[in-house]
Amino acid sequence: MALNNTYDARLQQETAVGAGVQILLLALLGTGIGMGPAGWLTGLAFAFATWAVLSRALHRSRLSSFGPANRVTLGRATLVGGVTALVADSFESAPPVTVLVGLTAVALLLDGVDGKVARRTGTSTALGARFDMEVDAFLILVLSVYVSMQLGPWVLLIGGMRYAFVAAARVAPWLNAPLPPSFARKTVAAVQGIALLLAGAGLLPHGVNLAIALLALGSLVWSFGRDVRWLWRTSRITVEAATGGELLELAAR
Repeated sequence: MALNNTYDARLQQETAVGAGVQILLLALLGTGIGMGPAGWLTGLAFAFATWAVLSRALHRSRLSSFGPANRVTLGRATLVGGVTALVADSFESAPPVTVLVGLTAVALLLDGVDGKVARRTGTSTALGARFDMEVDAFLILVLSVYVSMQLGPWVLLIGGMRYAFVAAARVAPWLNAPLPPSFARKTVAAVQGIALLLAGAGLLPHGVNLAIALLALGSLVWSFGRDVRWLWRTSRITVEAATGGELLELAAR
């Protein structure tokens, strides 16, 4: 029991350090660009929520160490927190686009690094994979909010689709079934961040940004639609197999 408590204390220290680095980044952004109250409050809320959720998940997972891959993901989460603060601040002022683009670009470049580190060090865990996925999903949501201010509220569909899927799975449990690995799914997911970054950078004409966002949304709808269709077919096959087995059992009686 004492050993488990020691491991848990070390894990909580890791999350506390992550929250401290997040606050440091917010302080740098605040002094560097004069970030307003909305950015500060949103950034601090993100830091606290990340610390609370991750601490609870680590305690429940009973991991013996945080691991190098999770440290990379935590670093990405810190960058996403900075992006979130800047996007919130953009409702009141106009933070430098270069800073927002820079933080987003680094966060996107590091996507996949944590997975490679986990595989090379043999520290892959279900918690680490979920942590990575949630950081990716939240970054896409925040970017879609930012781009929607330029292209229209329909862009929010890009960031909200994954959360809508999670909500739907509570009503339709068959959506919770594991999906087979798919290179196409991973590619479409990676494209969303790049497309939103390009559309939000303001470097291209409005029509080009609109086309990029529409293509991103179209590919995402296709990917989710394909997965939902596969899950539906699999659930039907499972139900039919179970029903057939019950009928055979009754006939044997």
